[in-house]
Amino acid sequence: MTSFASVKSIFASPAAVSVDQEAIRQENLAIAAGLKQQEAGLLDQLIVRYQHRLLRYLLYLTSSRELAEDIFQEVWMRVLVRGGQFNGKARFDTWLFTIARNLVIDYRRKRTLSSLDELFEGSTEDDRPMSFEITDGQPGPFDRFASGEDRERISVALLELDTLYREVLVLRFHEELSLQEIATVTRAPLSTVKSRLYRGLAAIKPRLEESARHAEVAG
Repeated sequence: MTSFASVKSIFASPAAVSVDQEAIRQENLAIAAGLKQQEAGLLDQLIVRYQHRLLRYLLYLTSSRELAEDIFQEVWMRVLVRGGQFNGKARFDTWLFTIARNLVIDYRRKRTLSSLDELFEGSTEDDRPMSFEITDGQPGPFDRFASGEDRERISVALLELDTLYREVLVLRFHEELSLQEIATVTRAPLSTVKSRLYRGLAAIKPRLEESARHAEVAG
């Protein structure tokens, strides 16, 4: 059985991926140019490339598969209509997640008339998804470090966290966004992102330890 120490290491050290930053910058600029020119087939390519990550983020953010799928469709409509607003200076996925988060905020604001500060303070959705079977068949950075049991255990533990903490953990360790990119998506100061990340890790630790003990007893 995987110890909590090994699970903790998954969170403490996101996968180090060797990338060509210049190539990424050029790719984002190319996407920006293509969206401005409404390049044929580009939107389809972007959907194929990002659909699994986007849906996963929305599932964790909303705790509702039906709502996540509805907002998923709306996100791509926004990309289609407002694609010219993407200037390529940031990563496309950062811009995409920002659109998704804003739509979730809009939904919750219309539904609850809460203040923006309260929108993500403790989700109370009852229809939380029991599974996150949305993979495209290619192991992501998180998946390469965690076994199937670990992933399931961590997914359950994440769903028990307040949405604010869950969101930064997902963006950091599933999507591997930098802290500054998370700050951009969440429109929060960098210090707030760091605080939420620290608090989220502290909150998830006892849940994972308890889950691991139950698994050991059951085994």
